[in-house]
Amino acid sequence: MSAENLDTPISYEQLEDLEDDFEEVELELLRQQAKLTKDLYAKREKLVADIPHFWPLVFEQSPPDIDEYIQPSDAALLLGSLQSLSVERFELPAGDPRSIAIKFEFSENDHFENTTLEKRFSWRRAKDGWEGLVSEPVDIKWKADKDLTGGMLGLARKVWEEEKAGKTGETEAKKKLKEQMDGTGLGGMSFFAWFGFRGRDVSADEDREAYKVQQERRQARKEGKEVEIEDEDGDDDDDDEEYEFEIFPTADDLAVAIAEDLWPGAVKYFIQAQEQDAMSDMDFESDEDEDMDDAGGEKQKEKM
Repeated sequence: MSAENLDTPISYEQLEDLEDDFEEVELELLRQQAKLTKDLYAKREKLVADIPHFWPLVFEQSPPDIDEYIQPSDAALLLGSLQSLSVERFELPAGDPRSIAIKFEFSENDHFENTTLEKRFSWRRAKDGWEGLVSEPVDIKWKADKDLTGGMLGLARKVWEEEKAGKTGETEAKKKLKEQMDGTGLGGMSFFAWFGFRGRDVSADEDREAYKVQQERRQARKEGKEVEIEDEDGDDDDDDEEYEFEIFPTADDLAVAIAEDLWPGAVKYFIQAQEQDAMSDMDFESDEDEDMDDAGGEKQKEKM
């Protein structure tokens, strides 16, 4: 039976409003969760600070939706130099709890001079109805010949700065970045290219206006008023251009995975790492015992 043949007095708008109500409840739960766990995360931070290699071991046990983005060279850097990780829902208490800041702290290493790398993702709404995370490219001060992104992160930042300055058309930075992107598959992209993510170009002002219009339409529907939907002049070509220089298109998904899985489940992943090490030690000891038994058997045969 097709939806077109259903005889029902319920409109799609009513169903959409109900879904929006569910979303508001989920957002409020997220706000409350962040409030109730804030002190617990602070307590955890103090405790794990005295555990050697806590966060490197957590990343070593990271789930597939995170681990798939970590290249061997990335893993070596994370395991050798990562000191701590923190996640903050920086727009709270009044703002959107889906906006997150993810901060990494590193010890001195061979690859970059930064000791802290922080990337902020802001939840934004566009006038055409799109919603999602946007960010700004983060600059990493790479040491000579040690850039794990092969220069792409710096070029992505340069292209973003040019666009903010009003430069249009093809620039040298855009040309070089496009060439490198074409020559590098997503599967070979460094985890640190994640810091170059931008998302859609939606300003805070546009977000506020889009949210205001959205709420006004919802209220009008609840009051039984007819709502006129303005025809947004969306240009698919413009949308394609927005993502043309996105060096890590799924960075928003990775950010959510870190914030909602790795970060809250850090102790669980650390314990898994410890258990895996213990199992490896047991296997090693078992292999040694077997070798000794085999050697003893050979000697016994020689005596006979």
